[in-house]
Amino acid sequence: MPKVALYNMKGEQVGNVELSENVFGAEINNAAMHQVVKMQLANKRQGTQSALTRAEVSGGGIKPWRQKGTGRARQGSIRAPQWIHGGVVFAPKPRDYSYTVPKKIKRIAIKSALSSKVADEELIVVDELKLDAPKTKVIADMLKALDVKKTLIVVCEKDDTVYRSARNIEGVLVLPVNNLNVYDILKYHKFIITKDAVSKVEEVFA
Repeated sequence: MPKVALYNMKGEQVGNVELSENVFGAEINNAAMHQVVKMQLANKRQGTQSALTRAEVSGGGIKPWRQKGTGRARQGSIRAPQWIHGGVVFAPKPRDYSYTVPKKIKRIAIKSALSSKVADEELIVVDELKLDAPKTKVIADMLKALDVKKTLIVVCEKDDTVYRSARNIEGVLVLPVNNLNVYDILKYHKFIITKDAVSKVEEVFA
């Protein structure tokens, strides 16, 4: 059973936390993580790119010169792809790039991502994140005390106070457990999670 240090907001170690073997000590499956990250990136694509085919470019209705006798190559339209201002051969059109992978693969991937953070000693558990009002300095001081920069902060429930305190800090993202995903776990160098959020993650993914 993995065991990690428990810190407070001042960066002081106040104990240890035992993590679930099923969630934070699972076998790391790189193939599953790759599948899920690829799917997430595909689903983010807007798919709004568009270009005109030769049928859609205006003009070109008349044959530029007669078929034979000029000594030049035969041409049917000045909007053919080989002409300047002609249409695009296989023009991209708006489309939906999104697709899904099986739920089982998603669960394996997120467990693998969490386990990789523990294995690489990039997971930091804090006892609580309590702020009376949005204050960027409080979160900035905590990150400095913990010696982290680019980090994902995971809280148990959506917390506007924590979110608003961290949103102006470059390289920091705050997510509730419900929005936890493989791409963001792997993207950030460090993974800070509250003790309550750990319990919820274990409850959801065990």
